[in-house]
Amino acid sequence: MDKIYVDILKSCRGFEWDQGNIDKNWMKHKVSPSECEQIFFNHPLLIQDDIAHSKTEERFYALGRTDLKRSLFIAFTVRNEHIRVISARDMSRKEREVYNND
Repeated sequence: MDKIYVDILKSCRGFEWDQGNIDKNWMKHKVSPSECEQIFFNHPLLIQDDIAHSKTEERFYALGRTDLKRSLFIAFTVRNEHIRVISARDMSRKEREVYNND
């Protein structure tokens, strides 16, 4: 992972969950908040800028695995030193190829 992303994650003090995002990913994609959090502590973790969705705030996407090896794609931002998950779902075939070849 690039040093810039390591520094961004090191500056975070936790996760931000509220009524706007706590249940949304479970209802749409059956991804729990704890699964979302797990990928940030497991390796490898791939993070890139999400330029297309960074109009009002800087956004990123991450490819990673849960403790049970579920491969997830997560779109997130950092607000007030907290990771705020915007969207989470299983990786697509193409994303799995990128993740497994890095």
